[in-house]
Amino acid sequence: MSEKNTADDANEANKPSWGAGAATGVGSMPGGDAREAAKTVTGSLETLPYLPELPARGPGADMIGRTAGMLVEVYAHVEPSGWRISDRPGRDTRRARAWLREDLDALEEFTQGYRGALKVSAVGPWTLAASLELRGGEAALNDAGACRDLTASLAEGLRAHLDEVRRRVPGAQVVLQLDEPSLTAVARGRVRTASGYRTYSAVDRGVLEGALREVIAVTDGPVVVHSCAPGVPFGLLRRAGAAGVSFDLSLLTEGEEEAIGEAVEGGTSLFVGAVPGTDAPLSDPAGSVMGVRTLWRRLGLSPGTLAESVVVTPACGLAGASPAYARAALAHCVRAARSLADNPE
Repeated sequence: MSEKNTADDANEANKPSWGAGAATGVGSMPGGDAREAAKTVTGSLETLPYLPELPARGPGADMIGRTAGMLVEVYAHVEPSGWRISDRPGRDTRRARAWLREDLDALEEFTQGYRGALKVSAVGPWTLAASLELRGGEAALNDAGACRDLTASLAEGLRAHLDEVRRRVPGAQVVLQLDEPSLTAVARGRVRTASGYRTYSAVDRGVLEGALREVIAVTDGPVVVHSCAPGVPFGLLRRAGAAGVSFDLSLLTEGEEEAIGEAVEGGTSLFVGAVPGTDAPLSDPAGSVMGVRTLWRRLGLSPGTLAESVVVTPACGLAGASPAYARAALAHCVRAARSLADNPE
């Protein structure tokens, strides 16, 4: 079977359920009140709400800390330089797990009776390997065996996490988002070592794809891979089985357009970061997604597929925004997505 057919089959199996004209957020929200964040997200996003991250609470509530707390038989603690792998669970692991339980409690409270798509996030295997330090201070990325162990631990932890979400929100079709902002740097050998004077070797594309495929395989539901960095590898993510790719529209280059066209034609959903992630004046909703319509025309794609293929999001997480702006940005995404459905031309 060809790589293209394998990717098409995986995308068909993970067919999304959020419908045309959908909008969602990326993950993080401002502040430290889990109930307020869950109330805002579920109240703003009717078709694709998500489990918020609240990194302002401190280490363990950030995306690396939250994901480290999900790992099975791999533990981490905070050092001045970042998160480091530990021999046993300590205070930082317990704190990360406690905050995740608090976030899930809040989500459960505000999704009583909900039926539909529900997005949860975790850091993907390569950003995790680039962010977690081994005992000597170098990133796990520097050790192929450590990368394999992290991938296996992450996959096992995600299975348990997804089961927990389904138990708490039984009407949800859970959508898994893997955050991979470091993926392109890992692929191109641009992740700096602990000294900062050199970089780790680039990881082979087959190895990158294999680890992503292993993690994506933990669920029968759709998996979206998010990166707010330049140079998102659309083709690699599609081959690994991602049902959707989330990216910052403002960073897209002309050289990536062909890969996007192939992804759309292959059934991949695009989570388009079209609304600023920090406080900024918001244009009219239709204007925010004008670049998406223009891209569709340049690629010669059918306007009728636009609202089904695109989910509108902020450009990145909203942790750096004011609470008022975060609410406004999510509402703006909803209106912008509706404009694509109402007027795809």
